[in-house]
Amino acid sequence: VTLADAVSWQVVDHYENPRNVGSLDRNAKNVGTGLVGAPACGDVMKLQVTLGTRWHLGGVDEALKIKNTDIAKELCLPPVKLHCSMLAEDAIKAALADYKLKQDPNRESDKKA
Repeated sequence: VTLADAVSWQVVDHYENPRNVGSLDRNAKNVGTGLVGAPACGDVMKLQVTLGTRWHLGGVDEALKIKNTDIAKELCLPPVKLHCSMLAEDAIKAALADYKLKQDPNRESDKKA
């Protein structure tokens, strides 16, 4: 069984032609970083997003609506790889939560009150 037989062409294409690779400055105000998973078993995903001012008009809220089932469907993931789409959903939420916190640092203290 080849890689192409096991996963969709989109996954193979991103594997063979990586893009958006590297790290952003996690301390930058316009960068959100999400690190999720279980390092003990090797299932870890780091996702960083950088957002411009136009995203304040609803883009973050739209991105938060992305579900693991949407990701799995788009990538045609087989059932044994569904945990990957769950990690991706969690990473998106974590990165956007980090971004939102940087926009309003008082938000975290509001949650605790």
